[in-house]
Amino acid sequence: MIQEARRTSPMATRWRQRRMCVLVAGAAPAPAAIRAISARGAFLETNQRLPLGSRVELSHPDAGTIVGEVSAVARDGIGVAFACDARAVAFALAAIASDMSRPAQA
Repeated sequence: MIQEARRTSPMATRWRQRRMCVLVAGAAPAPAAIRAISARGAFLETNQRLPLGSRVELSHPDAGTIVGEVSAVARDGIGVAFACDARAVAFALAAIASDMSRPAQA
């Protein structure tokens, strides 16, 4: 999934607006955008480069927070593996649904 995510175009389209997330590794939060996500993990566009195996926390404004492990490091971001459990499924679905929803207009 991570290799495939790096080869495809960013997922932001007229149907999907990516919301900025916060990636936390240790005490250093960094902005990140989800390019691809599933219950198994995500590819994040970020300037943060962490060693493989690093424990990270990803916070999405609507999906909540999930813990993962850095599984890939690329020029344009990092891959993060999730536990592939019910919590990861819920996080991925919430992030996708949120990014596909238009914000309420005042």
